[in-house]
Amino acid sequence: MSQQADLAETFLRGLQDRICAAIEQLDGTAHFEEDAWQRAAGGGGRTRVLRDGAVFEQAGVNFSRVSGTQLPPSATAHRPELAGGSFIATGVSLVLHPKNPHVPTTHANVRYFEASKEGVEPVWWFGGGFDLTPFYPHDEDARHWHTVARDLCEPYGMDVYPRYKRWCDEYFYLKHRDETRGIGGLFYDDLNEGGFARCFAFTRAVGEGFLDAYGPIVTRRMDTSYGEREREFQLYRRGRYVEFNLVYDRGTLFGLQSGGRTESILMSLPPRVRFEYAYTPEPGSAESRLADYLKPRDWV
Repeated sequence: MSQQADLAETFLRGLQDRICAAIEQLDGTAHFEEDAWQRAAGGGGRTRVLRDGAVFEQAGVNFSRVSGTQLPPSATAHRPELAGGSFIATGVSLVLHPKNPHVPTTHANVRYFEASKEGVEPVWWFGGGFDLTPFYPHDEDARHWHTVARDLCEPYGMDVYPRYKRWCDEYFYLKHRDETRGIGGLFYDDLNEGGFARCFAFTRAVGEGFLDAYGPIVTRRMDTSYGEREREFQLYRRGRYVEFNLVYDRGTLFGLQSGGRTESILMSLPPRVRFEYAYTPEPGSAESRLADYLKPRDWV
């Protein structure tokens, strides 16, 4: 099955290149620095980070292909028969933290995984998606984001967008806060239905569709004026991002449990963040509006 992994890797390397080029163009001043790394247990990757740009305070776009002889617990929780088996995992993961509080933070990930164990039939699957985390939300942006997501899903079945949109709302949910991380998008995992070619094509559509969804929102909001109040609220809400990634995120757990490169795994965390005890936004303020967007709703 390594030929399938090779096909996925070729696409993912190119996707990292295209996304980095587009982010640099949107920013206009800063450039990504690449940190190539190797993993002692097998595999490696390319971590690219852009910092202190005109638009992005920090942007991380990571490619990796890792392998090993012992699947970590996070990968076998739903497939206990594979415990102790070998694996190959390759993917691109990104998190973009803009400077301007009116530009949403965003995350995207597309990945391929295969596993084998003596006496058990080998398995493979794709996963991925993208989600949007605004601080000062706009309905226009949310509708655009979800329209792109819906349209790229439609060739694969009318039920795909509603199913993966709901999965995203459920996955990026902070139980201890009783709120979603943002306005959602798409999330899917364990995808092998319909064969490799179909699943690979869908994953390519998700990876390529991310820029169509995010770029116009950045262009629309990046010149909006803001002050210290908006900046402080942005830093406070970034704390929720930290909470989710360290408490719930499956990719973070897999990376750490599989002996991945810590700096690359935690590049998703914002460069600056603040926590405030029992913070409550002023009733009727622009900041108080966000709460209405942190519950699942239909946007298109």
